[in-house]
Amino acid sequence: MTPYQDLDKQYINGRWQDGREDDTIQDINPFDNSVLLDIKCGGLAELNEAYAAAQQAAKTWGTTLPQERRDILLKAAALLLERKDEFAEWIAKEAGGAHAKGEVEVMLAHEVLLEASSFPNRLHGSILNSSTPGKESRVYRKPLGVIGIISPWNFPVHLSMRSIAPALACGNTIVVKPASQTPATGGTLLAKLFEEAGLPAGVFNIVIGKSSVIGDAFVSHPVPKMISFTGSTPVGKGIGKLAGENLKKVALELGGNNVFIVMEDADIDRAVAAGMMGKFMHQGQICMAINRFLVHEKVYDEFCGKLVERTKALKVGNPLDRETDIGPLIDEKQVKRIQKDIEESVAQGAKIEFGGQADGAVLYPTVMTNVRNSMPIAHNEIFGPVACLVPFKDDAEMLQLANELDFGLSGALHTRNVERGVQLAREVETGMIHVNDQSVNDEPNAPFGGEKESGMGRFGGEWVMEEMTRVQWVSVQHTPREYPI
Repeated sequence: MTPYQDLDKQYINGRWQDGREDDTIQDINPFDNSVLLDIKCGGLAELNEAYAAAQQAAKTWGTTLPQERRDILLKAAALLLERKDEFAEWIAKEAGGAHAKGEVEVMLAHEVLLEASSFPNRLHGSILNSSTPGKESRVYRKPLGVIGIISPWNFPVHLSMRSIAPALACGNTIVVKPASQTPATGGTLLAKLFEEAGLPAGVFNIVIGKSSVIGDAFVSHPVPKMISFTGSTPVGKGIGKLAGENLKKVALELGGNNVFIVMEDADIDRAVAAGMMGKFMHQGQICMAINRFLVHEKVYDEFCGKLVERTKALKVGNPLDRETDIGPLIDEKQVKRIQKDIEESVAQGAKIEFGGQADGAVLYPTVMTNVRNSMPIAHNEIFGPVACLVPFKDDAEMLQLANELDFGLSGALHTRNVERGVQLAREVETGMIHVNDQSVNDEPNAPFGGEKESGMGRFGGEWVMEEMTRVQWVSVQHTPREYPI
């Protein structure tokens, strides 16, 4: 298949065009700093055009027959599989994702498309019993209209698709603002995919611009009825405030400080294998990645030794090399931020068992011990390949350590006693937790979302359908009614 072209353009009302701002966004390969795309920025004019196009298209897209919406989503899913290598290569070049990560991400996006393709025929209304004689009480479910989607840079294909596919399936039209670091994988590649799948003009629009120019306006604009955002907690709070002032719905999937709990009766080899995946997948740049390993003091040394041994075997390098396990972080700024937290934590008593060094945007996988929750490397969201181990002596201390910080997105707990594990897992204040697995799990038919400062709203299955639609109560009085006045 011919690779997609014109990925450096805005996509508005079915037309690919240059932005009209004087400024540009350079799309940089984080491994070698080469320029992938040079994009003319869109500004407020392009944003207004995109929302106007989406608003106009919503009048017909929302009433399109369910099988037509379904078929476009299924066509997009088939095309994504055909273009899997093309998408995976872009993920490697633009986001620094190793080949295995790129394949996983594409397949996750494919599964989201398949799940969303069932939504048009699952958007049911209902007939309610009425307490009034002769009245029929109906509830209709309808699309919201226009949804604004702000996508992240870490899993740009999947985390963009997680909002895009259900929004379209539920009859909404969309305007997407991709992260400046990943404008292709989080934006224009996906617009190309749906354009090829036959999506009508105006239903899907992309505006690539500086947040300082269009960020607030994207949220506060009068057209969108909902804002879907995946990203950091500070930015999410600002979006939530702006949306609230304008009475918009929001779905906010924010930061995490996820715990991986190893009980004294855990299968240590199994726990280490799971911990490697949950910590080092995509260099730890995943909202669900393990931030803190809480390990029972009886198995602490054994777990640490085996984790270090496995970490030493990871291959670091160019993500375009299919043997690479650890590629670059999104930029060198992130490396410096994490190294500062490492240094401050070491000064407070933490110990580096392995790693810690960096080469440009590549931070080598690192294991740290003697860590406490109060240290920066544990208290802050790492978003990088650093495993910090915190010991605990009993269930009460474990739960205190797990719950005392402000985040609650995902987690995992390892034990041979499954029912005990489930009971303890339910006491961890988090939106998602997985017994005898790792924290990076996302299935399109399950509720995805966090507690506390990890966000609000849920993605996945019937839960995202609820987020992205509205209900209207319509009653019919079939027989004359007696009124009190």
